[in-house]
Amino acid sequence: MSRKLILPALVALVLALFAGNALALNPAVIYDMGGKFDKSFNQAAHMGAEQFSKESGVAYRDFEPTNESQYEQAMRRFASRGSDLIVVVGFSFASALEKIAPEFPDTKFVIIDMVVDQPNVQSVIFKEHEGSFLVGMIAAMKSKTDKVGFVGGMDVPLIRKFALGYKEGAQYVNKDIEVFQNMTGTTPAAWGDPIKAGELARSQFDRGADVIFTAAGGSGMGVLQAAADLKKYSIGVDSNQNYLFPGSVLTSMVKRVDLAVASAMENALNGTWKPGVRVLGLAEGGVDYALDKYNASLISDEMKARVEGAKADIIAGKLKVTDYFDIMDK
Repeated sequence: MSRKLILPALVALVLALFAGNALALNPAVIYDMGGKFDKSFNQAAHMGAEQFSKESGVAYRDFEPTNESQYEQAMRRFASRGSDLIVVVGFSFASALEKIAPEFPDTKFVIIDMVVDQPNVQSVIFKEHEGSFLVGMIAAMKSKTDKVGFVGGMDVPLIRKFALGYKEGAQYVNKDIEVFQNMTGTTPAAWGDPIKAGELARSQFDRGADVIFTAAGGSGMGVLQAAADLKKYSIGVDSNQNYLFPGSVLTSMVKRVDLAVASAMENALNGTWKPGVRVLGLAEGGVDYALDKYNASLISDEMKARVEGAKADIIAGKLKVTDYFDIMDK
């Protein structure tokens, strides 16, 4: 074969091998209760998978459970059908994953919001308390009544972590501020009950709160709607929800679940994926408060400067925000 023919042949071979490697990954995502279009936690995961698929050309499969009994079934089905990376979105999957991961040692698993200690599992957890602290500051600075609220979803330590960070942030600005707290329930159904969440928000508004932060998944839409109806302020969570009710959503505590999902898939594709615990806080860009065209007029330069100062101090270790899980361990 002539030199002129050899070079194109080699290039074609390399491209074919690259294409084969790019298509070798067969990822899957299993969402938590509430579905992938909850405009919050699950949707952030969906956005991450979509971003990866768009940039890499690799398709992924997904599933939306309607009850907890489907968690284990879905994981086993995807793993047995060739999915080599399975992302499970939420702490509720932990017990099922503890059982499934050893059964499929060659499958990579990623769990969001919980640590599962298995050699083929990557656990991604966030410093929600840090981001919640910042939006708590914003709530306190915006409040005219010195009363703010928090409506959580399922009453579990993770949501208590949001609530405590929010309270500390509010009290950092105003030590005498009153912070109301309610949860929508004690079962996974708490993530999909916007009516209950809206009722709790209205009750807090009736008691004098003028800003409410919600960390309740799909239920949070009830809080945002109640705030808009009553001309009060809400604070969104996980995804940037500022656009949903412009002028009423004061800000959102953004939790980059999308980043966690997209990077896990990308790393699995390029061979750099590793098991173990991955922690994402302010320093890693894993949490933050959202500022965009929908809420820019609601947050003054003075408010922004104070929040940015606290953010820098938290990243530098000068300002410590209490992690609810640390209190539990004592």
